[in-house]
Amino acid sequence: MKPICLICARGGSKGVPNKNIRIIHKKPLIAHTIEKAVNSKIFSHVIVSTEDKKIVKISEKYGAEIPFIRPKKLSGDTTPIGDVFVHAIKKLETLDYQFDTFVNLDCTVPFIDKKDIIGSIDLLRRRKCDAVYGVYEQHLNPYFNMMELNSKGFLRLTKKLTKRPRSRQEAPVVYQLNGLFTYNKKKFLKIGNPIMPNAIPFKIPLERGFMIDTETEFEITELMFKK
Repeated sequence: MKPICLICARGGSKGVPNKNIRIIHKKPLIAHTIEKAVNSKIFSHVIVSTEDKKIVKISEKYGAEIPFIRPKKLSGDTTPIGDVFVHAIKKLETLDYQFDTFVNLDCTVPFIDKKDIIGSIDLLRRRKCDAVYGVYEQHLNPYFNMMELNSKGFLRLTKKLTKRPRSRQEAPVVYQLNGLFTYNKKKFLKIGNPIMPNAIPFKIPLERGFMIDTETEFEITELMFKK
């Protein structure tokens, strides 16, 4: 049974207004993700969950399906993404979509490759796990060079070890999630939370897992497209 691809894109981005449909490398940001998913030929369906009419129009233009409109109550700044997933799955089931695996691709990771998607699906099916997350090793490390304020307003390392590492290389490896999430549908519905208890990493190089969430990252992405 083929998996489905679920792309969640609301219209109310605050950090970068209209982020998901902003033009980058001659097309809307979401179009890059949709085209990667459609052209991969991996999925039985590429679904976009949105409440926004502009996103609906653009998504359909680039080959995605919009079998339902996401309710406004699931499109706010603080809406848990797990609730959005559950809503989409339940809607698709009522429409008789058949799938046992779904892949959530984030609009903000335009360089994710077909082999990354295939690799994450294969890993999920080979291993007894709930989910597979695309990641890259993060050089910003809470055990070495990330800090937070304590109750008195002084800086302290975010996570402490008995002995502080002398270098980042000595610190425990930490990972940055990068917009590729592959789930066993049945196991996900039991919990309804995108952060599953038994998830494993699928490593993706930074140049393919690079995420866009700020104006600076948009500028960097444009340069990456021109390479």
